Amino acid sequence: MDEQDIKTMKRICFATNNQNKLHEIAVQLGEKFELVILKEIGCDEDVPEEQETLEGNSKQKAEYIWENYNHSCFADDTGLEIEALGGEPGVYSARYAGPQRESEDNMALVLEKMQGQTNRNARFRTVITLVIDGKYEQFEGICEGEIIEERTGDKGFGYDPIFKPKGYDVTFAQMSTEEKNKISHRGLAVAKLVERLKSL
Repeated sequence: MDEQDIKTMKRICFATNNQNKLHEIAVQLGEKFELVILKEIGCDEDVPEEQETLEGNSKQKAEYIWENYNHSCFADDTGLEIEALGGEPGVYSARYAGPQRESEDNMALVLEKMQGQTNRNARFRTVITLVIDGKYEQFEGICEGEIIEERTGDKGFGYDPIFKPKGYDVTFAQMSTEEKNKISHRGLAVAKLVERLKSL
């Protein structure tokens, strides 16, 4: 592999335009990789997420970028799985309260459904699909915790203000990005991804 190939390999697309996700992952990737997002490879359309599982959605997004843009990439899908709600919202986490994909609406619906529940157990799960030269691999990260009764903290995004990870007295929304990355579902999945990328 010549120097140009190595340089090309280090440029990888994260199949998102979500700046919050980008920041979390960029911190872990460091300076060894040039991380670009969808708009930077000319992808302005909505990438399809039509599967019934996190694994399926993650792979579908990665496949779409590879097949339409011929660009090595990785794509993630994340779900909040609440025990008392039978695993909901799961794969529908981003649009749980409707197609507007508003975090405040989603949290409000979860808190409403959890009223009176003594079992507050929940977990975040992330699945990342990496595709390089048409070869696919998947990495999973899980963070166990519980749903608290009201929003706490102003950092993070999504359901972070109502999720308290196991063994901690604060929510994800009360942690710095660095603290969260050490234990979060996405952080754990990305750590596996980074190790794989370093081995290429």
